[in-house]
Amino acid sequence: MSTPMIQAAVTMNQLQNKMDLIGNNMANSQTTGYKGRQADFSSLLFQSINNMDDPTNAQGRLTPEGVRQGSGAMLGSTNIDLTSGSIKETERVLDTALLADNHFFQIQVTENDIQETRYTRDGSFYLSPVNDNQDVMLTKGDGNPVIGVDGPIVIAKGFDSIEIRGNGEIAVSRGAQTEVAGELAVVEVMRPRLLEASGENTLRLPDLAELGLNPGEIIGDVAPDVDVVRSGALENSNVDISKQMTDLISIQRAYQLNAQTISTGDQMKGLINQLR
Repeated sequence: MSTPMIQAAVTMNQLQNKMDLIGNNMANSQTTGYKGRQADFSSLLFQSINNMDDPTNAQGRLTPEGVRQGSGAMLGSTNIDLTSGSIKETERVLDTALLADNHFFQIQVTENDIQETRYTRDGSFYLSPVNDNQDVMLTKGDGNPVIGVDGPIVIAKGFDSIEIRGNGEIAVSRGAQTEVAGELAVVEVMRPRLLEASGENTLRLPDLAELGLNPGEIIGDVAPDVDVVRSGALENSNVDISKQMTDLISIQRAYQLNAQTISTGDQMKGLINQLR
């Protein structure tokens, strides 16, 4: 196979990955709190083919001598677009939207007997019965507990109403009495680009030991005396469908162009083989 055909084949594979990423963004355009993914292309290894040594070659030349031949393109690092989505009023008491860009709710997830803290912007919460139906716990839709200041938020049954205040406090009313039953542990991520997607619209911290970092350099507490959430509302996805469609058309055209390169190269080889 010729070098141009190899370059086109390698690039087509990476263009397919880019189309998959765009498709994932579009599929989650209605997912609460979803953050779109972006990826850029970077060139693969370049080979430099030297010209014949001639002093006149360097006259007026701004680029290095030789002919540089690339090996195709690949997707660079995939980044998460963490800009806030629009706020949608739902009037549901347990729906909660974060007000600042780099703030996240904490969710306790257990997989393969390993407990892990994950982060999400999706504030659609529910109350799940625990302790033989004596109490209820604030959870996500999949049943994973929402982490409060003192751990999972467990509330004794028998309350008349519940509300989530702007500073994250969860207040319940029992007759004429109102008490604070818990407080959401909203955190600020100082270096959000380090977060990794972990499924179910959540993010996780990478292996910090490999990066020479500790959690305190990435995750910080939010001051308890400020409004960090809005109750009765949810944050929409920040995916811009029109931009995703434009990017998809561009990628499809690039894919077709590379496919045509392979087809043309194959036809040229066929003509060469027919020469007598």
